[in-house]
Amino acid sequence: MNDLERYFRDNTGRQIHKWHHYFEIYERHLARFRGTDVHVLEFGVAQGGSMQMWKAYFGPRCRIYGVDKNPACKAVEEERVEVFIGDQEDRQFLRSLVARVPRIDVLIDDGGHGMKQQIHTFEELYPHIDAHGVYLCEDLHTSYWSNYKGGYRRRGTFIEYAKNLIDAIHAWHSRSKALQVSDFTRSAHGLHFYDSMLVIEKRPLQAPVDSKTGVESIPGYHSNPRLGRRIERALKRGLRRLAGRKA
Repeated sequence: MNDLERYFRDNTGRQIHKWHHYFEIYERHLARFRGTDVHVLEFGVAQGGSMQMWKAYFGPRCRIYGVDKNPACKAVEEERVEVFIGDQEDRQFLRSLVARVPRIDVLIDDGGHGMKQQIHTFEELYPHIDAHGVYLCEDLHTSYWSNYKGGYRRRGTFIEYAKNLIDAIHAWHSRSKALQVSDFTRSAHGLHFYDSMLVIEKRPLQAPVDSKTGVESIPGYHSNPRLGRRIERALKRGLRRLAGRKA
């Protein structure tokens, strides 16, 4: 059990609602920020318990910013915890957060879980996450629930939207005009899909480079495919002639 899960299980403060398997994922991707002056932006304040959890986990230098559409959530503000009231589906509101939050190192989308809410939040704020930061979207199972306008392979869900990001990180290798290298390609070091969660770790990237070391000795694996095939055919002809002579 890691520190986050221990905090959750021992919690007697403000209510926290989490799927139990999330804690391992949090630890894997967020532990490196502990003890730093990390700035965390979390959508979905609810009872405010998770903001207290993050504050305890990251330590005395962190700053926690929460976003919720319920004005009553302002009541959970405390030292190093600030709450903004607004609808994450509203692109103008999302853009206003960029000016109000000094820096975003970690963005946690645990808000309304609606398709437009998740997509708009990603599109507007992912570019503003620190170049070495982390984007994390929770509760992706709503993409399969009809009451959230979801459904298996239904167009317009966040899951279907996120599948396109797999293509985007491979754009370096694309020969199609429909898939070109983008700012996302240059910034997304890895996409990590888990049950109900997507984590994107950012890192400035250059076009990938490959090379070879050592000596080639196995026919059929030549660095020049055509030459390799010619060599392979020549070897086969030589073996057939040799077999004919022995016969």
